[in-house]
Amino acid sequence: MATDAIPAPVSDRNLSRKMGRSSRMKCPAPFLSKTYDLLEEQEEESSINKVVSWNGEGSGFVVWCPAEFSEVMLPKYFKHNNFSSFIRQLNTYGFKKIASKRWEFQHEKFQKGCRHLLSEITRKKYEPSAFPTYLNPSAKNIILGSTKEEINTSRQLLMEENQNLKREKMELQMQIAHFKALEVKLLQCLTQCMESPHNKN
Repeated sequence: MATDAIPAPVSDRNLSRKMGRSSRMKCPAPFLSKTYDLLEEQEEESSINKVVSWNGEGSGFVVWCPAEFSEVMLPKYFKHNNFSSFIRQLNTYGFKKIASKRWEFQHEKFQKGCRHLLSEITRKKYEPSAFPTYLNPSAKNIILGSTKEEINTSRQLLMEENQNLKREKMELQMQIAHFKALEVKLLQCLTQCMESPHNKN
């Protein structure tokens, strides 16, 4: 009489590895989670003039006021105020800008009420340039297809980022100069201590 085969026992170690891999696979990128949380919290507010919100279909979102978004929302959720940096992040995850006259972005896996899809969004495997073409003034599609207002906005964002980089560079140079001055003082103190009569005796 044939008997049913008894499955081989699964060790605790193998089981924990499988569970660990499964939990890691289901965890979305922090940037995506924060962006989703930002939109959900804005949705709960009763303010008529929203800074950012889901679009009408819930298939994407719109940044209605980039200046206020950079000044208020980005520092709160992402610890910086660089709008162009936020857009570059969207670009690396495959978001598309779908409107020419407003900052509206869309991804097929980033939808209102579908948080579980966030874990399926991954970074682009090949990224020739992390800078989106619609923020690059030299790109042909900007010159040919965009409005003058959007070109000016893109140029302004580039100028702001350039100023931020210059400021960061200056701060780093000041810190380096400060540490070099401390180094000189420490060496002087050490030299004086070594040359003091008390140490010679």
